[in-house]
Amino acid sequence: MFTFPIPGVRKVVDRGIADAAANGGFRNPYYGEGEIPGLWLVGDQGVYMISNGKLADSDRPLVIYSDECHPVGNPDWFHYKTRHFGGDDGIEFIDAERLIPLFDRHLHCTHLHVQLTETEVSLSLIAR
Repeated sequence: MFTFPIPGVRKVVDRGIADAAANGGFRNPYYGEGEIPGLWLVGDQGVYMISNGKLADSDRPLVIYSDECHPVGNPDWFHYKTRHFGGDDGIEFIDAERLIPLFDRHLHCTHLHVQLTETEVSLSLIAR
């Protein structure tokens, strides 16, 4: 289970859209899927969300780490990542059309909660 502050997630999506407009579209992790606004949930050195707009050569995507799994400042990040994301690196695309309406309907919520299983990515909102 991973939590992300909603304002940060919105910034990641917005940055991906801006990058796509400036640089010719969206990066495509799955060769046919993901060429739409959204973000990638990535597990490698921690667990984070990353913008998916195409980038200019010198640009870097916007990244936001989960509250539980940031490698800087959390000495248990690797164990947490292995337990809830798995030991291997991985990536999951999350469509912005799935996120933004959810955020807009629940303005009192502050964080996105992401839970992974073998077959699905579950999203819910929480207030802290």
